[in-house]
Amino acid sequence: MKSFQVREAIVDLLVRIEQDSGFSHLLIDHEINSRNISQKDEALLTEIVYGTIQRKLTLDYYLEKFVDKKKKMKLWVQMLLRMSLYQMHFLDKVPDHAIIHEAVEIAKHRGHKGIASLVNGVLRNIQRKGVPDTAEINDKTKRLAIETSHPEWLVERWIDMYGFDITRNMCIANLERKPMSIRIQPLKISRKAVMEELDELGFEMRESDFSNQGIIIDKGNILRTRLFEEGFVTIQDQSSMLVTEMLNADPGMTVLDACSAPGGKVTHTAEKMRNKGTIVAYDLHAKKAKQIQNKAAELDLTIIDAKAADARKLQEKHAEESFDRILIDAPCTGFGVIRGKPDIKYNKQEDDVKRLAQIQADILDSVAPLLKQDGLLIYSTCTVDKTENDEVVKGFLAQNQDFQADKAFFDQLPDKILGSPGISEIGLQLFPHSFSTDGFFLTRLKRV
Repeated sequence: MKSFQVREAIVDLLVRIEQDSGFSHLLIDHEINSRNISQKDEALLTEIVYGTIQRKLTLDYYLEKFVDKKKKMKLWVQMLLRMSLYQMHFLDKVPDHAIIHEAVEIAKHRGHKGIASLVNGVLRNIQRKGVPDTAEINDKTKRLAIETSHPEWLVERWIDMYGFDITRNMCIANLERKPMSIRIQPLKISRKAVMEELDELGFEMRESDFSNQGIIIDKGNILRTRLFEEGFVTIQDQSSMLVTEMLNADPGMTVLDACSAPGGKVTHTAEKMRNKGTIVAYDLHAKKAKQIQNKAAELDLTIIDAKAADARKLQEKHAEESFDRILIDAPCTGFGVIRGKPDIKYNKQEDDVKRLAQIQADILDSVAPLLKQDGLLIYSTCTVDKTENDEVVKGFLAQNQDFQADKAFFDQLPDKILGSPGISEIGLQLFPHSFSTDGFFLTRLKRV
């Protein structure tokens, strides 16, 4: 595919993501598969689309100094300017004059000479004068929001919860590339054998401190290896692996995963149980439950029974005290995975936090009675918001005297995490900057 066509495709993608609030990773995957884009162009397309979305508010701050606010601009022109400026300011692979030339050609092709002239004028003006200095913004919350391209309300919220320094570190981490981590299938292969094979292929990697099944890939594309294609490894963030490690599920147990899609934790649990025992996995959507079952089959795991059901109604399907272990990986705002899904930070609002916190509390209330006495329940989310985490758990414990935060949870955390700023009396908040993982909350409750 020619460079011009790749960048046309990028403009199309940015328009769709902006217009439909679509999930960028799904739209990018669809575009790559449907247009048969080469590996080289795939990397370029992904980098520019993600980077432009990730830096959207910063780019708009820069652009508004050079664009007449009274002039109404078509959405595709805004996206063209954003992506061109992203390349000029944040990348150094292509010279500015080439970026401007291509932007002008795209403007001519999609619009007319007037638009091409506008695009040329804005970009050349920025090339001459440079982008405005964010140090001019006096309010430090607003300055951090613009510099790291997070909505101001979200930055204010995090500062109220964690203070300015943690918020700043978190916002900066959300702009950085996270190393990929994988989980080996221990019933099929050892971590040592996987690392030896990857080493021969030229990969750079290291062992995870969070799970003895985890490997962090610093260099190399695991998707193009036989290890991935044949189900010897699966992609999973270390924070997500830690959830299953802390569930302490042993072979022969009966386990419930109440909100199991996309299936990483439930398949990991089956591996920890050495594929012996029973796991019932639910998701609200039948399509996702089917995907979980397919994922289990890929990994040769047979103890998982995945079905569609609302986690708030599982008492209709199971008697009280049916399970040795329960995992509730609750639906959440996803503020901990902004680094991989940057559109989340623009699409979610404060009302979403309140709405989801109520759903999380309802799920916890409904599912907890299904746990046996002395059983363990993990509550986790991929967000960093205390309303969805600490407050949900505290509210539940206040109403349920037969449950308590399991003190052994803190003793069993990996050594590397001990002393982490995210540890509280109620559980563990992993921040994205602490260990280069997703932002994740987890706690373990015990029924006494």
